[in-house]
Amino acid sequence: MVNWDSNVFPGVLGRTCDRPCEPACRRVRVEEEPVAICRLKRVAADNKGDVKKMMPQGPFKPNGKKVALLGAGPAALTVGRDLATLGYELHLYDEQKSGGGFMRSQIPAFRLPETVLNEEVNYILDLGIHTHFNTYVSSLKEILAKNYDAVFIGTGAPKGRDLPDMEGRQEGAANIHIGINWLSSVAFEHIKKIGRKVIVLGGGNTAMDCCRTARRLGGEEVKVVVRSPFAEMKASPWEKEDAQHEDIPILDCHVPKTFVVENGKLKGMTFEKVHAVKDAQGKRQLVPTGEAEVFIEADDVLVAIGQENSFPWIERDLGVEFDKWNMPVVDKVTFASTHKKVFFGGDSAFGPKNVITAVAHGHQAAVSIDLLCKNEDITKRLAPYVNLVSQKMGIHEWAYDSEVVQDKRYIVPQADKKLTLSNRKKEVELGFDGVTGFKEAERCLNCDMETVFTPSKCIECDACVDICPTACITFTPNEEEADLRLHLKAPSKNLTQDLYVSDLLPTKRVMVKDEDVCLHCGLCAERCPTAAWDIQKFFYNVTKAGKACH
Repeated sequence: MVNWDSNVFPGVLGRTCDRPCEPACRRVRVEEEPVAICRLKRVAADNKGDVKKMMPQGPFKPNGKKVALLGAGPAALTVGRDLATLGYELHLYDEQKSGGGFMRSQIPAFRLPETVLNEEVNYILDLGIHTHFNTYVSSLKEILAKNYDAVFIGTGAPKGRDLPDMEGRQEGAANIHIGINWLSSVAFEHIKKIGRKVIVLGGGNTAMDCCRTARRLGGEEVKVVVRSPFAEMKASPWEKEDAQHEDIPILDCHVPKTFVVENGKLKGMTFEKVHAVKDAQGKRQLVPTGEAEVFIEADDVLVAIGQENSFPWIERDLGVEFDKWNMPVVDKVTFASTHKKVFFGGDSAFGPKNVITAVAHGHQAAVSIDLLCKNEDITKRLAPYVNLVSQKMGIHEWAYDSEVVQDKRYIVPQADKKLTLSNRKKEVELGFDGVTGFKEAERCLNCDMETVFTPSKCIECDACVDICPTACITFTPNEEEADLRLHLKAPSKNLTQDLYVSDLLPTKRVMVKDEDVCLHCGLCAERCPTAAWDIQKFFYNVTKAGKACH
């Protein structure tokens, strides 16, 4: 429920999130891999039991305001969830037959089972949202004419980039497919097979989904071909690993030159081999190696080289301004457009990102819509709720497990490849079981635990220095910062991280703690005989519509 309050889709994100949080995990300072934050959200979702009774229960008292939500993706669904409980009459429009947006059409079922998506979407729809599925909105003017108090646009980036001018593109069109359109056709079972030899163009996560889906639809020789070096591909490392595990080679540094078509039938593609070099300004360029062009046979080609926004249904005389890239002008705090009643979020606001970013947009747009409907200034927003609470219950009693475990990141088990490649709906990842999930969670170094030092209580016994596992604490005469950094137990080289420096102690020394090295394990506070060190739990909850926090 903690996840549901903030992330809205714990089961979806626990399987498919891009994991922007994990690079910040302090576990990487002592081991190579962060805590599996994403997969632990799945553990919570898979073992949640009956949570429906813990969610807001309608019907809710109407407040007389009516809001349109265009596109049933994660951003609009988040807006709907946040506003429904406040009594808004919400109308959700989408051209698909069910809610979920790109979560349904672009994430293959072997990564995200339909049952999981349906459950989490329905938690929101069951709050009393009026749904208009199988409905393509062709005019924003018509929507505004229905006297909605606000309109939220979360229509994503629905247009896949193409190579329209490349030689052979038009002649071979029957077997050249735009990746996101093809994935959508597979998801809705309009396409059930593909040729034996397949080329996937592109190096992002969509390309990885395309190649893995192609393997399941009959592609025996599926190759991913990308312009950039392997290490610079946009796809997440684990997505590339999963593709390679399914026997899909990734050919990097190959620039597409032509589609080869003979007698009206696609035969393959030619590529120019390149290598990456940096110019005097450090900018990367792809320079031809001079080798002969490479020909790769193909029965079908999937083009997954990026996505673009498309707003042909928004009339340009409504007061919604667009920039030179044909993107709406959107405020990055309020998500308001230049039209008083129109708000954007998710990919439609600032271009393709990911599900969790769309959710964050949705929360903030809901705050703005709620303030607008109350005739309040949408720029005057409540700050997030934060708090610090001491966790020390006694000299050796703690409200959390302070042992620093040495376990390396646990591997998420996968179903047998023979089963998953023969059934596109068979989920590949099985998730952690309860015991393994608990062990993985214990790798957490309690970053929400903040060390607080009180100089007046310190007797300078150095017990905290002795017990610190990373040598992050030093008692030393005070100096200018540059010199001080060099004289710590572990020299501080990361100048972007502030030092924690105490007031002068009786010996005229100062206590210096380097946050860049600290694990927040709390051992200093446990060892301190005078409680000069305390460990306090940091709490953060972002503002939601209608209140400071839930």
